[in-house]
Amino acid sequence: MTEIVRVYSTSYCPYCDRAKRFLKNNDIPFEDLDISGDREIRLKLVELTGMRTVPQIFVGEKSIGGYDDMMALEAAGQFREMLIEAEK
Repeated sequence: MTEIVRVYSTSYCPYCDRAKRFLKNNDIPFEDLDISGDREIRLKLVELTGMRTVPQIFVGEKSIGGYDDMMALEAAGQFREMLIEAEK
């Protein structure tokens, strides 16, 4: 699996740590983009997603929300399907 997951995070966010730990523990490759102190990227993410919080997680080009959203998708059996679909 290539790095089709991107996690926009900050160094001081416990939910970011949880998201990255979940991905690592499940051998899901991801790109971690630390946006601590990068106001410009944060503003772009707000424009793109409407969300101000981190983590912001993308599968391919699709924003799936934050940690809780990713875990809800996982519980519903949809997260793995999204990964497979994004690899195509």
